[in-house]
Amino acid sequence: MKSNNTSFICLILMSFMVLTGCSDDIQVDAKNPITLTLWHNYGGQLKETMDDMIDEFNETIGAEKGIIISVTSISGNATLHEKLVMAANGDPGAQPLPDITTAYPRTALVLAGKGLLADLNQQFTAQELYAYIPEFLQEGRIMGDGLYVFPAAKSTEALFVNTTIFNRFAGETGADIEDLKTFEGIIRTASLYYDWTDERTPDIQNDGKMFFMPDSLFNFSLIGYKQLGEEFINDGTVNLACPQFRNIWECYYKPAVLGQVAVFDGYATDLAKTADIVCSTGSTAGVSFFSPTVTYANNTSEPAELAILPYPVFEGGKKVAVQRGGGISVIKSTKEREYLAGIFLKWFTSPENNLRFVSSTGYLPVTEEAFGELMSKEIESISDNNIKKLLNTSKIMQKEYEFYIPPLFDGIDQLQDQYQNQLKQIAAQSREAYIDLLKTGNPEMAYKTVSKDAYENFINGFPRK
Repeated sequence: MKSNNTSFICLILMSFMVLTGCSDDIQVDAKNPITLTLWHNYGGQLKETMDDMIDEFNETIGAEKGIIISVTSISGNATLHEKLVMAANGDPGAQPLPDITTAYPRTALVLAGKGLLADLNQQFTAQELYAYIPEFLQEGRIMGDGLYVFPAAKSTEALFVNTTIFNRFAGETGADIEDLKTFEGIIRTASLYYDWTDERTPDIQNDGKMFFMPDSLFNFSLIGYKQLGEEFINDGTVNLACPQFRNIWECYYKPAVLGQVAVFDGYATDLAKTADIVCSTGSTAGVSFFSPTVTYANNTSEPAELAILPYPVFEGGKKVAVQRGGGISVIKSTKEREYLAGIFLKWFTSPENNLRFVSSTGYLPVTEEAFGELMSKEIESISDNNIKKLLNTSKIMQKEYEFYIPPLFDGIDQLQDQYQNQLKQIAAQSREAYIDLLKTGNPEMAYKTVSKDAYENFINGFPRK
């Protein structure tokens, strides 16, 4: 993973300036342990792993140091955010804040703004911080140099391809999976796939099938800009005036209108289950949602072999992918409780333990060491082929890609929803008009008619500050 050397040097210098020996004056009696409460959002298989690891910590390091970790709340992301904000505001009926909580940066921004989070710089030496991937640490620095969200399990986006369908298609058309390394190549392949599927029903015209869907149009645009050397967010709103937006537009609007790219409000995995798309970009954490089979409209089904490839790059652009996922925050209390929480964080994110935590999921480890030999050994022992593929791809991306931290400010969620909804809306309306025009005209003239002024109307219709 490429890193910003200047930021990293500043991180090291700053780390030397903080209290690196904060444990010297803190004594804990192991015979009278202190209980730290924990809220987290890990469900499913991650919950089982989390439960096992907390039990192990309590029986080993915790017993030695006088620490008991007690999970008092498990909620989904949205519910956990709401509970933490309610507790921070002192709302009626809100539970007291825990000692430790999983948190996304937007939640931590609220808590830190109220002075409720401990600065985790105080619990780690410069040498300890050096072990972690710099970009993952940097995302937790949400207010100046304070470290308020510590990385525990991160994710990025990758390209998921149903090779059962793709290989059959490629065998008859000469399509090459190497073309899927760029978004332009994906769109060219989508056009070829539409024609191939259309020709399979010669008695029905213009019934070709979709090929691709970006799970997040916002990330598709955000990262596309960054790959092409520009920032998508400027002064709290989207930057649609620069030439890079034309690249984004051409790789989504036109193929969406022509029926080659999906316009869909759900997740790409939903369309993948029914073979309505062949490939998609989406979070690595969503790998478990891909079905091992596809079921067609005629109720027949077949196995779905999945390829997991590095995130595509716009032609001429840099290898950049989004950095996603939350981390762990510690609520400000006493030096003693914060120190004990730090012990748990160090144990939980140590290379062996962290890799054990994430290896059954689509999440990524957070230390450089965990991406090395430890991961190679872990991959050998994993029985889930999709997880194996994902970890191998994540190793490639960790070496070759820059992981970009999305901007964080009040209103970013609303801006993201507005952008995605308006882009989908104009594509869907144009698609509907295009289909209607095909009844009496040819595809070229139909597209020319519906797309006239669409680009300018979208840009001019998007609110500016």
